[in-house]
Amino acid sequence: MATTINIAIESFPILMKGLGVTLFLTLIAMILGTILGVFLALGKIYGNKYFRWLSTGYIAVLRGTPLLAQLFILYFGLPPYGIKLSAITVALIGFTLNSGAYQAEYLRGSIQSIGSGQIKSAYSIGMTKWQGIFYIILPQAFRRVIPAWTNEFIYLLKYTSLAYMIGAPELMGNAKFIASRNYEFFKVYLIVALIYFIIVMILTEFFGWVERKVKIPGFEYYH
Repeated sequence: MATTINIAIESFPILMKGLGVTLFLTLIAMILGTILGVFLALGKIYGNKYFRWLSTGYIAVLRGTPLLAQLFILYFGLPPYGIKLSAITVALIGFTLNSGAYQAEYLRGSIQSIGSGQIKSAYSIGMTKWQGIFYIILPQAFRRVIPAWTNEFIYLLKYTSLAYMIGAPELMGNAKFIASRNYEFFKVYLIVALIYFIIVMILTEFFGWVERKVKIPGFEYYH
């Protein structure tokens, strides 16, 4: 136990630096993935046949292939064509593109759970189709999708550990560096697992608070 504590103290600066990269990748990819997911969901539900086909195809490909394979394609597959990106840039792009596909499906389900009569009511008071979507449908959909967003944020936080496979200096990558020097693989990775657990618990509480704050008192969701 004492050895594990000593390793944690000695490794703290390097692990915290890696954690900073992990949180940066998670936050930026989540924000950009949300924006991408909104456009994909709207394109799949309300777009013309070309946008529906494009959104559906994109979501199917990104959800149907391993995230690690997507990162390898970007990092190892593009340089022969003259496109060489840093590990951090590839991780951001890969995580954003992948998260956007999943978030699009979460949001699509949330939008379609809202009764169709609401958009008809928007028409009846003179709103256009897109005004009804942005002012009536999306605000409700965003409230309903928060639990799914919570899961996506947590998944994304853990998936960032794959970035060490392409050399990104995130938490898992720095842990591997430390373990390769002191050969205390079990103890180092145990410390890293504890760090991930603490961050996940904090995020769970935070999103639970957000969900409670945006909930409309006395209002129950219905179809």
